[in-house]
Amino acid sequence: MLKFFEARDSLEARQLIDALSAHRIEATVLGEYLNGGAGELSAINFPWVWLINNDDLAAAQEVLDGFLASRGSLPRAGPWVCAECSAQVDAGFDICWQCGAPRK
Repeated sequence: MLKFFEARDSLEARQLIDALSAHRIEATVLGEYLNGGAGELSAINFPWVWLINNDDLAAAQEVLDGFLASRGSLPRAGPWVCAECSAQVDAGFDICWQCGAPRK
């Protein structure tokens, strides 16, 4: 198994699973219900899409690119600098951890 994509929520993860399945790529979602452990785990938990067969990576990446393009989502780039407070923010976040400003 190969960790493939961190979804924003369960709906996005399930939609990607359906898109992969349409291309005969086996995948599963892990971490989907971690929010049920609130208080015991980090409050921010995103579901991960995992590929069952590592050999499907290239085909799955093509499906993911099309999936993100159809949703108007761009692949997450590298770390970015907040325009409001100049804090460096990790690539997976669209909101500044320091001041709450959205990514521009």
